[in-house]
Amino acid sequence: MAHHKSSKKRIRQDESKRIENRYHAKTMRNSLKTLRSTKEKETAEELAPKVISMLDKLASKNVIHKNKAGNLKSSIAKHISNLA
Repeated sequence: MAHHKSSKKRIRQDESKRIENRYHAKTMRNSLKTLRSTKEKETAEELAPKVISMLDKLASKNVIHKNKAGNLKSSIAKHISNLA
């Protein structure tokens, strides 16, 4: 167990960041699932900017890696272009 005040504070901070990061990552996965399950092109095009913005924000906060965000955005664009 930590003995220093700063160590105890760091443990508290890390736990709160972990919980917040898990929430944002789960929200991202749910929105991606919603977008990928969409069959209408118009609906997908409406959802895409929100999801892409979310990916960019998470990449800038280092919740996900920037290359992962790029790969996901690319797969979203590919999915939308393949819709009839």
